[in-house]
Amino acid sequence: GVGAARAGNLTFMVGGVEQEFDAAKELLTCMGSNVVYCGAVGTGQAAKICNNMLLAISMIGTAEAMNLGIR
Repeated sequence: GVGAARAGNLTFMVGGVEQEFDAAKELLTCMGSNVVYCGAVGTGQAAKICNNMLLAISMIGTAEAMNLGIR
């Protein structure tokens, strides 16, 4: 999120050719504290989608629990 970006604590999930990842890693570590190589092209994006889906499921569960508690 914005707070992590300002603090330089972003996580980068990167897919692509490993040699190109190695070349870009130094630049990415200037912006984030966690840089993860995920494999072939597209795997970084797939990992990010999975992470976002897990967060959404967690938030839906929290909202449903709050709704139940209020009722």
